[in-house]
Amino acid sequence: MNEFFTNYGLIILLVVLLVFMFWSSRRRMAKQKLEQEERARNTVPGAEVLLQGGLYGTIVSYDPENLDQPAVVEIAPGVDIKVHSQAILRVVTATVEQPTEDDFVPTTSAADDVVVEPAPLVSDDVAEGPAKADSDPDSDSGTKPQA
Repeated sequence: MNEFFTNYGLIILLVVLLVFMFWSSRRRMAKQKLEQEERARNTVPGAEVLLQGGLYGTIVSYDPENLDQPAVVEIAPGVDIKVHSQAILRVVTATVEQPTEDDFVPTTSAADDVVVEPAPLVSDDVAEGPAKADSDPDSDSGTKPQA
């Protein structure tokens, strides 16, 4: 058995290393693909983005299907620039679909009628603490007064 590892141990180690590198590479590529798809979903008109040059702006138009077509980004009110679609480094603030009035359904429940009073900020023990200490200084130390 020892002779087997002496003769073939290095080859086995190299095979295990190659398998690990292959697995690690596939995992990293899958993770990057998910991040790219997430970025493509968030890159919609109205989203605030950071460009590779360090400029922040709001997307006016972007075509995720044709990355050769430039994206139009508004960097200031009324100032639109065309940038390569891959120059968008990341989406800073994704736009969230605003709920409409139809999405809200008014509901009433008994919990709406309950009034909860806030707890006092200072408890009674803490508020009376200094007054007790002024009246009998030996009571706080736990010692008996000497006669």
